[in-house]
Amino acid sequence: MSTAATRTAGPDHLWTVDEHLEDILATVRPLEPIELQLLDAQGCVLVEDITVPVSLPPFDNSSMDGYAVRVTDVAGASEEFPAVLTVIGDVAAGQAEPLHVGPGETARIMTGAPLPPGAEAVVPVEWTDGGLGGGPVTSMRARSQAPEAATGHVHVYRSAEARAHVRAKGSDVKAGDRALDAGTVLGPPQIALLAAIGRGTVRVRPRPRVVVMSTGSELVQPDEQLGDGQIYDSNSFALTAAARDAGAIAYRVGAVADDAETLRDTIEDQLVRADLMVTTGGVSVGAYDVVKEALSSVGDEDEEGAGIDFRKLAMQPGKPQGFGTIGPDHIPLLALPGNPVSSYVSFELFVRPAIRVLMGLGDVHRPRTRAALTTDKALTSPKGRRQFLRGTYADGEVTPVGGAGSHLVAALALADALIVVPEDVESVEPGTEVEVVLLG
Repeated sequence: MSTAATRTAGPDHLWTVDEHLEDILATVRPLEPIELQLLDAQGCVLVEDITVPVSLPPFDNSSMDGYAVRVTDVAGASEEFPAVLTVIGDVAAGQAEPLHVGPGETARIMTGAPLPPGAEAVVPVEWTDGGLGGGPVTSMRARSQAPEAATGHVHVYRSAEARAHVRAKGSDVKAGDRALDAGTVLGPPQIALLAAIGRGTVRVRPRPRVVVMSTGSELVQPDEQLGDGQIYDSNSFALTAAARDAGAIAYRVGAVADDAETLRDTIEDQLVRADLMVTTGGVSVGAYDVVKEALSSVGDEDEEGAGIDFRKLAMQPGKPQGFGTIGPDHIPLLALPGNPVSSYVSFELFVRPAIRVLMGLGDVHRPRTRAALTTDKALTSPKGRRQFLRGTYADGEVTPVGGAGSHLVAALALADALIVVPEDVESVEPGTEVEVVLLG
């Protein structure tokens, strides 16, 4: 995978959120298209316009179980004076040689079956004595005449206009119409349409494979017993779920201990199944932040632009970040901070757009809106940092949930939006209109 040269900046350079995101999006490229079977293409993005080869439906067919009739034969039909028609046979769905309906004749027809030649309309079975449904069929007259219908005649109690209860050929789409545009994400309805027009395979960009791993010797897997100083690993679960939500095929790797060699070996082992790698933890300045140490020797440093660059961003939460490419195929890697809120906010701002670029989507960002801040007191924000606070959004208003702490997982679980406080704003009063990133 080709990579753009990383922006040259000293170790003390404070990157803006926009600079970091721009560097990521300039490096990541859409995956190469492949041909996939329909069900394998679910969630993928089309790279070709799809033209309808055959009209839908491909022939005039009945929308009801009933009787195919000529309009003149049932004109004026009523309960008192029913039209009596000769039943010449049945027309079932998939029948290759339909019957021909002549004057005074009718054919019993099933839903989806082709309208036989000579017939102009379909009268539902409920309008006849040919079944025991509702309407006239349940009347005493219908019940007394039902045996006669079984001998080759049917009584029709209502008239029908031409084309009544007939689905016209091409009434859904016509041959030559554009069915789907390139760039469409294939969900169940789109796959149904492709199958309906006879497409068994389709050319798409595959869903990107994202490998997620967390780092830290203190991390324990859920369902295991916690020891002194240990916590459960939530980041890898959150980010794997977030990657899947973004459209990726995500693989979660168990937490890796604070050992550079082990982490390096794990990353190199995972490269074979990755279009994008995400690590969380170990990117700050602590003595045990081994991600920097491990990644410093992974990749092709002889290639221009290769390797991982560790940065400080003018944002809260999520100041420490890492980004670059590794391995002979230049797989993009985003190294996120380890605090749960920091890692999740970083994912939404940086990883999710990268996944959407890999998919070949045009719009890669979460939707944003403006909303009135509803809170009892002013919000404070550090000068020079773009702050992202968790909130709940409804009806043009947004309410903060939890505090600014980057460890508040419970508050994060309640949030469906991020409140954006710009770098040059240190206080936001209640009622102020703020920018909101919608997560739902």
